[in-house]
Amino acid sequence: MYKVVLIGASGLLGRAIAQGLSQQTKWQVVQTAFAHAQAPQIMLDIRDKDAIARFVDEQAPDAIVIAAAERRPDVCENDPALARALNVDAVRAIAGAAQRHGAWVLSISTDYVFDGTRPPYRHDASPAPINAYGRSKLEGEQALFDATRNGCVLRLPLLYGPIASWQESAVTSLVPAIAASTGAAAHPAVMDAWATRYPTFTPDVAFVIVQMLERHARGEPVCGITQWSGDEPMTKYDIALRLAKALGVDAQLTPQHTPADATPRPRDCHLDSSVLEALGIGRRTPFDVAIRQVLAEFPWHGEATRTAP
Repeated sequence: MYKVVLIGASGLLGRAIAQGLSQQTKWQVVQTAFAHAQAPQIMLDIRDKDAIARFVDEQAPDAIVIAAAERRPDVCENDPALARALNVDAVRAIAGAAQRHGAWVLSISTDYVFDGTRPPYRHDASPAPINAYGRSKLEGEQALFDATRNGCVLRLPLLYGPIASWQESAVTSLVPAIAASTGAAAHPAVMDAWATRYPTFTPDVAFVIVQMLERHARGEPVCGITQWSGDEPMTKYDIALRLAKALGVDAQLTPQHTPADATPRPRDCHLDSSVLEALGIGRRTPFDVAIRQVLAEFPWHGEATRTAP
């Protein structure tokens, strides 16, 4: 039986991948998590390389998907040691353990490996990250390829999907500000209208990853660097307008046309997805359709500060 280990199954992307893998009834799927581990997930601290080695040796999987990471740019900027531990050292340890068992490893990376000045970016474009998050993920890519000959990187842009709290995605994190900007006495919410993003639905990413695993299972592994992205360009201001429409509220939104974040962020890192598209891999759900699914599963009801139930 084909055996897949999913590392980081409790996060925004990990949950979507776990759901996608649950449809593969002929596969054995082992999930790990750390801070939010719940049965049947196995608790695994990926900062502990000895624990990783023991776990991989015990499981002897055919494939490993690494969905665990520190993906918050501000946290990476302020705690580079944590970023390195999760985004570089853990990838190296997992890939090294996988190499001993001949397991294929898929590691998730980011569009922030690019500086955002010359989009769209092919998979073989020269990276030039401008913040600590992008640098750590680029080092993680190299760590993967240094540790195994049977590895694949999947670069992704801004993600959104079924959430456990509004803050879990930079897309849905706009909802509280949108809520606070409604009503006659409310103040307008200022939204970034400088950087262009390509929101990508996590169930679509999960679909892509399952397709990649299916290729590996039949002896046609995808190795090297790959990329997947939504194809609808939007600033946070654009996203907020569409969120407000989906929520059915009359929000007061003001665009800001200069960079507003303390952490440097690239302006436009549109990822070219042609490598996977040429293999017949991919799915894109329109943003307006997908965001309504997300909001239906996590109802707003005017609760601007709602967290996970």
